[in-house]
Amino acid sequence: MTHRNALLAIHFGALMFGLSGVFGKLADSTPLIITLGRAGFAVVALLLAAQFLRSGGAAPSLRQRAGLLLGGLLLGGHWLTFFIAVKIAGVGIATLGFASFPAFTVLLEGVLFRERTRPVEFGMVALVCVGLLLVTPQFDLASESTLGLIYGILSGLMFALLSLLNRAVTRGVDPVQAALWQNCIILLCLLPFSWSSLPAVPAMDWLWLALLGVLCTGLAHSLFVASLKVLKARTTSVIFSLEPVYGIAIAWWLFNEQPSLGMLAGGALIILASVITSRLKAPSAVTAASPLAKTP
Repeated sequence: MTHRNALLAIHFGALMFGLSGVFGKLADSTPLIITLGRAGFAVVALLLAAQFLRSGGAAPSLRQRAGLLLGGLLLGGHWLTFFIAVKIAGVGIATLGFASFPAFTVLLEGVLFRERTRPVEFGMVALVCVGLLLVTPQFDLASESTLGLIYGILSGLMFALLSLLNRAVTRGVDPVQAALWQNCIILLCLLPFSWSSLPAVPAMDWLWLALLGVLCTGLAHSLFVASLKVLKARTTSVIFSLEPVYGIAIAWWLFNEQPSLGMLAGGALIILASVITSRLKAPSAVTAASPLAKTP
């Protein structure tokens, strides 16, 4: 893959990740069914990707398998809360709430890995907080926008925990295999609660679920892994910071979810903080914090 093709691939991957909320909005099914369907189709796509993207990573050890089990639970929770946010408040607010995850990553990294948090990183956390205040100026739990933003932020928190867990336990493991393990765990956990509801899923929803699993998970993750062989991890992380831009723009076009001026300003601050945080991180840390099976 050439450098130019790698850049195109990573932008397309970011676009696919940005479409997650759009496909979740189009589906009439519950967030639980959407999460289950996404994981199911992702497993199929990742099985195919594993045949073409052999990285030579080792098979996970017992400790790593335990970590992947916990990672699957976090990934499932991340997707579930994100799609709840989409259903309650729309794609834009849900995506911006999730985009707060770099702030959680900075704070949790210092606590869990005993790494010194630099003043500039605390500044980025403050920037994200100001951005979130602008997105929802009135915090009223009876308001759909406020409740949706809270679910979006919770989704970002779980993704930050997933990123740090992957950093701690998946070193040396093929990232596609790790994503495959985590999606299988989501399937196993959700099937007992959702099996009886599958026959009632509208026919059109299967298309949106397939696109979520194949394009927004399997293909997007595979493009991310392939591009890392050519591009620096910092470059890919900055490009992935454009994900909320893609998601909000497409939702504006499809659903007429016109963002307010405060929402645009808050989103700009959150995305700016995400870009700066990515540039501050060491390459190894950025790679670990990048999506193994993203999402949103």
